[in-house]
Parts: sequence; structure tokens; C-alpha cells
Amino acid sequence: MLLLLPFTFFSYTWKCLPYFVDGPFVVYRIPTRRRGETVRALIYNHPGSYQRPVNNLRPLHVDIHGGGFIGGIPEYDAPFCTQVAKTTGAVVVSVAYRFAPRHPYPAAHDDIEDAILWLVENSEREFGADPQLLTISGSSAGGTLALGASLNIKKREGKELVKGIVTFYTPVDLRIPPQDKRKPPGFPSMDLSWPLFPLFDAYAGMGRVLNNEDPRLHPTLIPSQDWPADTLFIIPMLDILRYEQLELVERLQKDHAECGESKNAQPPTKRIEKLLFEGQWHGWLDLPTWAIDESTRRKAFTAACDFLMDTHRKYRFDARQKSVVA
Repeated sequence: MLLLLPFTFFSYTWKCLPYFVDGPFVVYRIPTRRRGETVRALIYNHPGSYQRPVNNLRPLHVDIHGGGFIGGIPEYDAPFCTQVAKTTGAVVVSVAYRFAPRHPYPAAHDDIEDAILWLVENSEREFGADPQLLTISGSSAGGTLALGASLNIKKREGKELVKGIVTFYTPVDLRIPPQDKRKPPGFPSMDLSWPLFPLFDAYAGMGRVLNNEDPRLHPTLIPSQDWPADTLFIIPMLDILRYEQLELVERLQKDHAECGESKNAQPPTKRIEKLLFEGQWHGWLDLPTWAIDESTRRKAFTAACDFLMDTHRKYRFDARQKSVVA
């Protein structure tokens, strides 16, 4: 952990510095099942010129940051959350959670589920958001949490609260330790992050055998008929997580296509899409402009926002339909 401190300090400072004076969000504390404990959340609530629906509520979007289950802050995703709020008209809530190794599975999943269920009950009153039009996004570990939480909430509530999901470079099979994952062509022969593999594996590691068949932890195990929502997978091709995501997408698309061909398809088929980025690696969207091809970030964020707006339109909210000013 000590080896991570200089990098962590630099990355946190770089991400947070622009928001110390004038951030695009307000900080909120959301209660959890742990008595007296809360999780920190950032609320992006940008007024827009779109036409308000009859109920005068805007979509609710929950974002979950990455960090290998061992770190990270909601500010990591501030550029993306700001774009989602301004482009889609949604009230965006970016949520923190507990980290391994001190808090292994299911701590982070519990925190995210608690936050989402609290928002479902309270976001209309607190933020003017529609809990019936809920979407989620997550980067890396945050994507795993988004998929697992959506599944578990669907099971607990007996209905699909989450209408759409966007994931960025998400591990979907934590049964395989990082060092054993298949490397794509062009990947360095020696992964320079290998000293951190035990930490990256800390969330699932000690309980891996016990939780080896748990789809909440390993989204690749979710049966196609139980897949929780329409999903867009954004996948860099120079990533050891590439193959597990592609295999999951292929399986879901095949199964839902076959289900859609049946006249008695139950439940309704889900929209499963992927967007591939050649030559990009895990976490590239979190890097500064000078370190990446900025057009790839614009393409990824725009695709995510378009996917979310398509989901909103299915439920009769259209941010592209501008309001008429008298």
C-alpha cells in the first residue's frame, strides 16, 4: 500500500484541484444499513432547456467510480458526470464506497445497493429526480458494482428498477486472478502493475472459493434471462479484461436475439451493445488530455450519453426536445 501513496496523492490532487474552488456538484451524505454510517456522494443537478415531462421530474443517474476495489474517489468521474448531467438532463449522483483489503466482498456492493435504494425512496423529494427512470454507470470496479447491484436490487425488489447501464473496462469474472487473465495481442510481455496484483485481488481473493458461484460478484455468471437492464460495454482492446467482457457480450446478444425471435419472449429482450477502442488500455479515460488521444475520450463519453438518452426516450423523457420559451 505504501508504494501506491505517491501515485494516489498525485492522481487525487490532479482530479480534485479543478473543483476545490468551483465544483459542478454539491456533496451529500447517503445513509447505509450500517447504523450511523453514510457514504459520500456528489450531486450534479444542472438545469437545462429541455422540455420537462408531465411529472416535472428528471431522470436519475448513479455513477460509480473505479479504483480496483482498493481506492478511488467520486471526483475521478467528474468530467463524465458533468457531461451526463448537461447532455441527458439527468440528476447525476456519484457515489463512494468502502475499499479492500480492510473491507472485502460484499462491503462495496452493500454500500452501492444501500445508496441506490435510498435514492429510489428519496431522490424525488431531495433532488427532483424520477426514481422510475434510473440508469447506472461504472468504470472498472465501479462497473462490476453497477452490474452486481442492479441484479441484486432486481431480485430484492421483484422488478427492474434500473433501466440502463453503461460500463467502462469492467471486470466481469473475478474468479480469475489478475495474473491469470488472458493477455491480448500487443500487451506488454511484463505487466508493470504485477506488484499490485495481490491488492487488486484483495476484494474477492480470500472469499473466492466461498463466492465462486455468486453472480453478484461475478457478473459473467448472470443468466441471460436475468440480465438486469439494457447495457453498453465500452471496451479497450489492450486490456486483460478484454476477453471476459467480449465473451459476456457475445453470449448475451446471442441469447437475447434468440429470445426475441420467440413470439412468447419472456422477459422482454435487453439491448446489449459494445463499443471497442483499438490501441487503448485499461483506465485510459482517466488520464489527462496530454497523455491520450482526446478524440477517444469524446467518442466514449458521447456514446455513453447517447445510449442513456435512448434509454430515457423509451420511457418518454427526451433531452433533445427543447422547451419553448414564451
